[in-house]
Amino acid sequence: MIYKICPLSIWREAERQGSFSGYGIDQQDGYIHFSTAVQLRETAARHFAGQDGLALVAVDETVLGAALKWEPARGGTLFPHLYSDLALAAVRWTRPLPLGADGRHLFPELKY
Repeated sequence: MIYKICPLSIWREAERQGSFSGYGIDQQDGYIHFSTAVQLRETAARHFAGQDGLALVAVDETVLGAALKWEPARGGTLFPHLYSDLALAAVRWTRPLPLGADGRHLFPELKY
């Protein structure tokens, strides 16, 4: 399982359209950025610190095919990047990603 964090409003629009083409840095870089469960908290802290109104999207990486590439990022760690739109059939669940009292995001149980 790989994960995407994005504004809930952007995700709801993707649901209406039937696919997700990314947003912001995804569109700038030409691929959709994902994180593994292990990478997710650092991704949230670095790129979404203090942001409310986010969605956490769990994606079954096994159905993405050759468009999913594992490429080095932060310190050489491999991150999943999708070089196509995300078909919603690959999504296993979507949940809100609220902020806790300490300003950090509260994550559900994740599959590692």
